[in-house]
Amino acid sequence: MIYCKRCLYPVNHPYGMVLDDHGVCMGCRIHEEKDSLDWGERFRMLERIVHTNAQRMGRKGFDCIVPVTGGGDSYFIVHTVKNVLGMNPLLVNYNAHYNTKIGVRNLANLATVFDCDIVTSTLSPDLLKRITRHTLKKYGSMYWQVLAGYLTFPVQVAVRFRIPLIIWGVQPWSEQTGMFSHLDEVEMTERCRKEHGLMGISAEDIVDSAAGVTRGDVQPFVYPYDSELETVGVRGLYLSNYIRWDAKRQHEAMIDTYGYESSVQQRTFNTYEDVHCFHSAGVHDYIKYLKYGYSKVTDHATREIRLKRMTREEGIAKVLEYSERSPADLSLFLDWAEMSEREFLDCVWNRRDGRIWARDKSGEWVLRDRVDRHINDEGIDAVRLEKKEECHYRVTPTAEPQTPDNQYLLMGRGYIDRYNYGAVEDQPPGGMTPRTWQRKPIY
Repeated sequence: MIYCKRCLYPVNHPYGMVLDDHGVCMGCRIHEEKDSLDWGERFRMLERIVHTNAQRMGRKGFDCIVPVTGGGDSYFIVHTVKNVLGMNPLLVNYNAHYNTKIGVRNLANLATVFDCDIVTSTLSPDLLKRITRHTLKKYGSMYWQVLAGYLTFPVQVAVRFRIPLIIWGVQPWSEQTGMFSHLDEVEMTERCRKEHGLMGISAEDIVDSAAGVTRGDVQPFVYPYDSELETVGVRGLYLSNYIRWDAKRQHEAMIDTYGYESSVQQRTFNTYEDVHCFHSAGVHDYIKYLKYGYSKVTDHATREIRLKRMTREEGIAKVLEYSERSPADLSLFLDWAEMSEREFLDCVWNRRDGRIWARDKSGEWVLRDRVDRHINDEGIDAVRLEKKEECHYRVTPTAEPQTPDNQYLLMGRGYIDRYNYGAVEDQPPGGMTPRTWQRKPIY
C-alpha cells in the first residue's frame, strides 16, 4: 500500500487519492491553502452572499436552514450563522435513532441557548430496521440511512418551506482528500450527495421487494426534483470555503461559550465530534476498518498532523492504539436490528479491499501492509510539517452523572431548563452552564 508521506492516508481512500511527485496527497496540498488564503476577504464574500439572500427573502421569517445534530460542528455553524452573520436560521435535524443521551442533551441545549426553532424528522423504527438490515446485507453499510437522512431531509424542508439557502459546515471531500480547492467554492448538490456522501447508493437503488423495502419506504430519502430546487432556488453553502476550518479549536470555543458536552470515544482520541451517536466511532467505524484497513482515528490524526499539532510519528502511534479495538456497542446495534452476531459478520467480514487485505495460509484475513511500516520511508523528512503545539482533547463533565448512557434515546426533552438534565436553580435560565455571548467570529 502507498501512503502519503506527510499524513497517514492510504491510496485506497474511498474518496480517491492523488499523490504529487513528492509523495504528498492532494488533501495535504489543499490544506496548505488554509495558511495562504485571505480568510478575511473570504468571509466578506460570505457576508455578501448572505446580504443578497436577505434582500431576496425580504427579512421575513427564516432566511436559511442549518442541518444539525447533537454532535459535530452544529454549534459552531449556528453560532456563526445567527450570532455573527445575524441570520434567522431554521434548524433541521434528522433523527438517526442511534442517539446517545449526550447527543440529545447537546441538541436540546443547542436549540435553547441559540433560541432557534427546530424541525426534526423521526421515522418509524420498524422502517429504519428494515432499511438498515437490507443495506447491511447488500452493501455492508449500517449507516446508509443516517447519511441519507442527514443529507436529504434539510433539502426537502428547504423546498417545502421555500427557504433557498442551506448552510453546511465542513466540505468533507476537500478536507480529507483535497478533491476540491477552497477557491472552487463547491456547493452541496444531489450529485455530490450521491457520489461522495452516499458512495453512489441512491434511495432508488435500495428498493427491493424481496427485502421488504418499497418505493414508499424510501421516499423520506429521495432528493427533490431539479424543477423543485430551481423553483425555490435552493443552494447549499459550506462554511469551510469561507472560514479557516479548525474543528478542534471551534469545538473548544463552543464548550467554553455554550456548554457543548464532549465524551470519550471507543476508537479514536477525538472526544468532540461523534458524541451524539453510539456507532459513528464504534461499529460503523469498525466496518470501515474491515473494508479499507484504516479508520476514523486515521482521519483525526491526519487532520492534527496537517494543523501542526501532531507529528506523523505521534499520529501513527494513535492509529496503532485505536484502529484494531473491537466495538463495545455491537450488542446494542444487534439488539436493535434484531440480528445475530453471525448474521452481522456474514454481511461485513468478507467485504475487504484486496489492495490492503489478504488471507494467510490458515485462511484468516490479515493486513498486507500498515502505515507504521512506512514510518521511515524515503522523502518523509523533506515534506514534514513542523509541530507548533500540543494536541489535547478535553472531556467535559456530564450533566447527568447519575444516569448511564448505554441505550438509544429516541427522543428527549427539546429544551434545557432548571428542571432537566442536571441543571440547578442558580444557573441562568435556558442553559446548563453559565455562558458569555459573543457576537464575533470564533476561529
